Amino acid sequence: MSSVRLSLSLESKSGSEIRSVQIDQLVIAGWTGRNKAAMEAHIEELEKLGVARPKSTPIYYRAAAMMLTTADSIEVAGPDSSGEVEFMLFSLADGLWVGVGSDHTDRKLETIGVTWSKQACPHPLAKTLWRMDEIADHWEQIILRSYAIEGGKDVLYQEGPVTAMLPPVDLIANCTIAKNKALPVGTAMYCGTLPAKGGIRPAEGFVFELEDPVLKRKISHRYLTKVLPIEG
Repeated sequence: MSSVRLSLSLESKSGSEIRSVQIDQLVIAGWTGRNKAAMEAHIEELEKLGVARPKSTPIYYRAAAMMLTTADSIEVAGPDSSGEVEFMLFSLADGLWVGVGSDHTDRKLETIGVTWSKQACPHPLAKTLWRMDEIADHWEQIILRSYAIEGGKDVLYQEGPVTAMLPPVDLIANCTIAKNKALPVGTAMYCGTLPAKGGIRPAEGFVFELEDPVLKRKISHRYLTKVLPIEG
């Protein structure tokens, strides 16, 4: 089992603390949309890029936990990868926490096999987590947003409520590694994304955020993408 240890800021109403968090398992949930028409639009969006339809919805891909990173830049092989904002769930010893990340994916490799594409790129995440039980009562008001960095400018790429995806309780209950409807401690899970404005495309970098308008706070992260040459 691959593991990674991340220094994260865990924020709650009682304060915040910097904690060294060990993640042992990384799950990437796909095709998690509640709106079947919107999900079909995203499936068709990817089909145009040559990506086969999923065998089931939702579906749970696995990737190495060591692919998680809070770095402000990543390196990828070739020019065909792109990010996508997703809320994340973290099962820790003291309960369930929520964060935000980018399921950065190699789109060319995705046409060959989605599981392989998930393993091909680092997976950025923001350094801050919120307690799930502190936002559960206004979950429907939480907003996901992302920007593609194009020509040095932040261009709105995705925006919408987290309720575009299935509720966390359902995502966890259906997850292949869940036990008694709970994620094992040390598990991080990406939970699905929104359609891209202007279509899926690579960019110089990516900005993603999770906004809580009720508690008036936001989690955000920015990273640049360095493209490495493909020599063969």
